[in-house]
Amino acid sequence: MRVRTAVKDPGTYRDLRWLAAHLLYGWLLAYASLIVWIFGILVDGVWCWVLGHRAVVLPLLGRLADLDAAWSRSLLDLSPDARRSAELADRVEELTATRAGAMAAHGAELRRIERDLHDGTQARLVALSMRVGLARRAYDNSPDTARKLLDDAQDQVEEALTELRHVVRGIHPPILTDRGLVGAVRALAAGSGLEVEVTDDGVEGGARAPAAVEAAAYFSVAEALTNAAKHSGSRRARVELLRTPGSLRISVCDEGCGGADESGGSGLLGMRRRIAALDGIVQVSSPVGGPTAIEVELPCVW
Repeated sequence: MRVRTAVKDPGTYRDLRWLAAHLLYGWLLAYASLIVWIFGILVDGVWCWVLGHRAVVLPLLGRLADLDAAWSRSLLDLSPDARRSAELADRVEELTATRAGAMAAHGAELRRIERDLHDGTQARLVALSMRVGLARRAYDNSPDTARKLLDDAQDQVEEALTELRHVVRGIHPPILTDRGLVGAVRALAAGSGLEVEVTDDGVEGGARAPAAVEAAAYFSVAEALTNAAKHSGSRRARVELLRTPGSLRISVCDEGCGGADESGGSGLLGMRRRIAALDGIVQVSSPVGGPTAIEVELPCVW
């Protein structure tokens, strides 16, 4: 497999071309350098040491080294067309990987929504329908029983609505539309159970980011604060929102024990996939002993 990859790699042929050419001009430059060394010692030795003048011959060695580097660069370097093709191939490979990650994250999100609806809201609605049916049957013979059943049904309606709102917030939080990103993040901070300091540099009050960018930023902060509250052991955290000409940057730091690991299928992996789908970057620094710092940068046209 490795041999096949090496044979198909265009860089292999450039290396072979350089090796063949260097066997020719490399020896010539080596002999020329030897002659310059000998001639320089004989001539410049007298010229510099005896007469006190600057060396004339020995600097030619630097010229020969520059010539060797220029020829090697011309043989090994990609042509402009080849460079563009290589960059395009790398970009296609990157987009393929991010698309696969985005599809995996999307599928996981759909399964979560389906599970929440099936196990939560749907089950409550079925129980509600049964209680309303029992109340209708008991209405004529036992009004008190019917009233109690209707009271229970009312409670189940409220619980079902609460769970349905929770599912909707997991798709696109309405608070983002109402308050914007900064207000939504402050609401997250208030409900996180931590002492969270939220700082804003140019995000609030200006043109809003696209909805997809705001949603990705919101869920990134939510995931980071949830992890900090559950695993860090710290009671304090800091969230920074920064607006730059071409991006939105988010930083979430806590003072906890660190040791965050993405390999265990944690929410950090889902965050990375969500950000990568928008050509964003996630950097996680969480050494054992802390602190944990999560940096997110999302491309954004304001």
